[in-house]
Amino acid sequence: MSDGKSGSAFGTTWKRIIVYLGKGRRILWASLILSFMSTILTLIGPGKLTEITDKISEGLGGAMDIDGIAGLVIVLVAIYTAGLVLSVIENYMVATLSQRTAGRLREDLSSKINRIPLSYFDSTSTGDTLSRVTNDADRVGESTDEGLGTFISEITLLIGALVMMVYTNITMAMAAILPTVAGMLMMLLIMRKSQKYFQNQQRNLGDMNGLVEETYSGHTVIKAYNAEGRFGKRFVTVNEDLCRSAFASQFLSGMMMPLMSFIGNFGYVMVCIVGALLALDGQISIGVIVAFMIYVRLFTQPLSGMAQAFTSMQTAAAAGERVFEFLDLPEMVKDETEPFDSSKVKGEVEFRDVHFGYVPGKEIIHGFSLKVKPGQKVAIVGPTGAGKTTMVNLLMRFYEVNSGDILIDGRSIKDMSREEVHDCFSMVLQDTWLFAGTVRENVVYSKEGVTDEELTDACEAVGLHHYVETLPDKYDTVLDDVSSISVGQRQQITIARAIVQNAPLLILDEATSSIDTRTERKIQEAMDRMMENRTSFVIAHRLSTIRNADVILMMKDGNVIEQGSHEELMRAGGAYCELYNSQFDN
Repeated sequence: MSDGKSGSAFGTTWKRIIVYLGKGRRILWASLILSFMSTILTLIGPGKLTEITDKISEGLGGAMDIDGIAGLVIVLVAIYTAGLVLSVIENYMVATLSQRTAGRLREDLSSKINRIPLSYFDSTSTGDTLSRVTNDADRVGESTDEGLGTFISEITLLIGALVMMVYTNITMAMAAILPTVAGMLMMLLIMRKSQKYFQNQQRNLGDMNGLVEETYSGHTVIKAYNAEGRFGKRFVTVNEDLCRSAFASQFLSGMMMPLMSFIGNFGYVMVCIVGALLALDGQISIGVIVAFMIYVRLFTQPLSGMAQAFTSMQTAAAAGERVFEFLDLPEMVKDETEPFDSSKVKGEVEFRDVHFGYVPGKEIIHGFSLKVKPGQKVAIVGPTGAGKTTMVNLLMRFYEVNSGDILIDGRSIKDMSREEVHDCFSMVLQDTWLFAGTVRENVVYSKEGVTDEELTDACEAVGLHHYVETLPDKYDTVLDDVSSISVGQRQQITIARAIVQNAPLLILDEATSSIDTRTERKIQEAMDRMMENRTSFVIAHRLSTIRNADVILMMKDGNVIEQGSHEELMRAGGAYCELYNSQFDN
């Protein structure tokens, strides 16, 4: 990325952040006003200090005006106290705004995840997505406080101090301003050069989170295959990229603080020299020099603060660019359909000349057609990569078909909302999924109005009830990452969840793959009862479990090459017969 593009991205992203604040911009403007008022009070102070100094100087040669000096001191303390109170309120408002912004970003990112196509996750790591939702969103919020809040305060102080210096003595003001202008130009140049490194830093941080998530979630496999060295090398590579980009960004931005300190000290020297010459010439008093020393401090102090603010703002721009990039992703077409009552579905399903490919130009389902009668059991078999799971994804409308149509009870699923399509199905996948919650919550999940009797019946049907009764709090026992629950028991919970859901259509994707033979027989009986009078789609690798299917689809390379009952396909002696016999070949 070129420097020009980096600078453009910085400005564009911050414009979007300001717009994104929405109603919060009122808080921003209010904080700006408070900051301005606080700064004015701070700038009035040196003027009063000049008066105190002059009164003390006059008193050295005669009577000291104690009452006048005391009055000025009281006024000065009141001014600085009021400035402190306004600054505290302003900081509170900016902190509130920054956290509201981060919270709103996380809410919008969470909502966006539900609206983007699943194809996005086919090419993006989970860790990178998590990094955008957590690290990047938090960084934008924090930098709105650290960067924008500080920048507003410091720029107001800088302008106010400049005005007061020019008002007090323009010659000394020019002596202090010229070095500062040179420093600000150098600071802007550094910021322009370093922005691309902040962008690389956030991107590399996303890569690091993706690798860590992949490594820790597959830690057992890595250990089993002695792949620690391989993943260690990958970690070193990603870590080095992150360290390089972080070093470059922090080193360049870190140069701004000492540079501004040097410019500030140089400004002090210039004011001292010019002030001494003017005082010797009788053009100014000692009190003016004292006031100017404070003004110079007030003028140069914001430069260091602005340098720090620019660093935070650069980080926010890099993080914000990744956040808005995610928020700008194309979404699934919004459903605008007539209401559909899934509880009245009879279960007729039809595939009409369906064509589909995950990648444009690479079709994997070629003109598939099938009509399933209500209550039929359809088994889908075939080698890995044949398109079995793809058929289920299309049926559930996780992906849209390229051409053709899928109908439920004669109605195209395109004319149904995705939620309505999902309500038609109970689904049990080979990969189990539980969330941090009680056994009851995991089984019932999103189903409302489930009674204790229905819950118990479902768990008894899959052989889980006895295990649950041994838990400390039975069905109210909390399951989490450290719970000692086996893979088979996890699968039993997901099957019980499908029974409780009681949808008119059922999808089973090798649902008993992680269960022992004895438990499998019991679950198979429960699933047979569950499939009675219910249209079912079963993806199976163990062909002995689908011999009683009404229709068996033998798939290969996205095509249904054979279709029929078990007996019909065995008599045909084709690919299904060969596959079936191979599983029972002594």
